[in-house]
Amino acid sequence: MSRQAIQKCFFQLKQHGSSAFQAMLPLAQHYSTSYSSSTPSSERSKQFSSKLTEGPTFSDFLSQSPEVTTEQLELGSNLDGKSRLPSWLKTEIPKGENVAQLKKTLRKLNLATVCEEARCPNLSECWGGGEHRTATATIMIMGDTCTRGCRFCSVKTSKTPNPLDSQEPIKVATALKQWGLDYVVITSVDRDDLADYGANHFRKVVEETKKQIPSLMIECLTPDFLGRRDLIDLVATSGLDVFAHNVETVEPLQRYVRDHRANYRQSLGVLEAAKAANPILFTKTSLMLGVGESDDMVLQTLKDLRASNVDIVTFGQYLRPTKRHMKVAEYVHPSKFDYWQRTASDMGFLYVASGPLVRSSYKAAEFFIKNILQKRNKA
Repeated sequence: MSRQAIQKCFFQLKQHGSSAFQAMLPLAQHYSTSYSSSTPSSERSKQFSSKLTEGPTFSDFLSQSPEVTTEQLELGSNLDGKSRLPSWLKTEIPKGENVAQLKKTLRKLNLATVCEEARCPNLSECWGGGEHRTATATIMIMGDTCTRGCRFCSVKTSKTPNPLDSQEPIKVATALKQWGLDYVVITSVDRDDLADYGANHFRKVVEETKKQIPSLMIECLTPDFLGRRDLIDLVATSGLDVFAHNVETVEPLQRYVRDHRANYRQSLGVLEAAKAANPILFTKTSLMLGVGESDDMVLQTLKDLRASNVDIVTFGQYLRPTKRHMKVAEYVHPSKFDYWQRTASDMGFLYVASGPLVRSSYKAAEFFIKNILQKRNKA
């Protein structure tokens, strides 16, 4: 290679702007001017070997890597899928005696949890007992295969999932009795393959659980039953304490995020119908942030939820389960979650849980709701 070609390469390296390349540049420029074509090849080889021995090591270059600022992380510079998650999104690997015991019971009774199927980042905290020393799990009934295909969800999908297990209501009640919980969330996959979309089965699970454990407080995170009020009424009057149904995202992004059979107005109607069927119920919903929403969109959603008389709202960061799912548009900074918690609380919601790792069935929200229910029942 000619001296001119080498110098051209060095110029391009300099233009690159990387600290590591900048550190290499003086040494490289020295080599480009030291070894002219007039020097014998054997002599050039000796000189080059000598310079390498005396010069800086590879570690010297690595130690001068460019800094990544907090501001860059907050602005989402690590959304290419190759860089690491922001520190506020890192969680522990699930472990401990409670985790092992819950898994054993679930496998024995052939039950599923949304904690595992949806790859929830809070599994370790909830199953392990967490701050309040009470293990919590969200039981997922009607199988582990959904008839819908939302772009954010990692639960398996099929047009023809397995038939319902008629013994599931007893299995769920048995498992919950063994765990000794005082608050549980029961959710389900969508079952559009069934005539009643699974509403009667949902009701049977709640009734059997209340029969075996009368003191257990139950939250049901339900599908939309395609908006049918008669089916929503079946679940809302089954004996549950909290009726939850997620709008998932703001109205303009519904078709991008959710299955085409779900929609914003239908979900609001589900929450309104549940409250109408059982006025003493707490109604609850959840929003994912980081999918492309604007602040104005989120604010309008909160206004719509209050107009629908929803009591509880949670905010959490969308995390991409696999490369087959939609990409994260933004890793929202914790300070923004704090902002939405203050804003929603000021708007009159009974309770707001907001944070990067908060999910619709979140332990902190359950603990708070449990205390409110206990006070109401004593009164």
